[in-house]
Amino acid sequence: MITTGNDEFSEALAQRIGQFIIDSDAASARSMQKAIGPSEVGEPCERQLTYRLLDWPEVNDNRDPIAAIIGTGFHMWMAEKFEARQTLVDGQPRYRIEERVTVRDSPIETARLTGSSDLYDRLARLNWDWKLVGVSSLDKYRRQGPGPKYRVQAHLYGLGQENAGQPPARVVVAFIARHHELKVHVWSEPYDRSIAEEALARLDRIRDRAQALELDLHPERWTQISTDGAAACRFCPWLKPGSTALNKGCPGANTEAKSSQLEALIA
Repeated sequence: MITTGNDEFSEALAQRIGQFIIDSDAASARSMQKAIGPSEVGEPCERQLTYRLLDWPEVNDNRDPIAAIIGTGFHMWMAEKFEARQTLVDGQPRYRIEERVTVRDSPIETARLTGSSDLYDRLARLNWDWKLVGVSSLDKYRRQGPGPKYRVQAHLYGLGQENAGQPPARVVVAFIARHHELKVHVWSEPYDRSIAEEALARLDRIRDRAQALELDLHPERWTQISTDGAAACRFCPWLKPGSTALNKGCPGANTEAKSSQLEALIA
């Protein structure tokens, strides 16, 4: 958090309102969520997913919440505007707006997967997901596609809609830049149930391995769980720079890669 003021009193006010924002976000339903959600299943880093599945204590308290807060506000605005344009198709609302869907039901709590879908258009059979991003990120997604995390999320929500009796023809991710002018990039592809099923199978393998390793009893076994160079480490709740004890936090994928290179040179 960076705070400034034009005098000592104003600086104190800036610190107070900044801390209010941080504390309020930490107490929000989104921040308090413990169960894994569709937005996390496609995470490239298996170590991060393992921490999440085991509900491991989070250690990264330096994450800036403002982007997520702005994103939440944008989702609320879009929901309101589509609700105002709601029409009927076959006697039913055309738009399913911010409705919870069940991607997979299971008696095993960590295997159950539900989430809130941003928008489903029953007439066009499109499942939409809004992503409010920075300008550089929008350019990256325009050039390189949505990446595995967002692609998997899109198809998981497609599966959730199919389970609700509304199989989509396509899944859509709309990237909108946080910028002084409107910039929009849309990625879409035909809905493919197998992409969602493969992601769920991967998640199950990661869960089964974590349980077999008994990481709470054998913290040294955390080294058997890989990170991924594509991981956005600075946003990870378990990032702990310089950590040498993975049960206390992860130093980050890039740090580990540099350490491995250094060890290879020394050897």
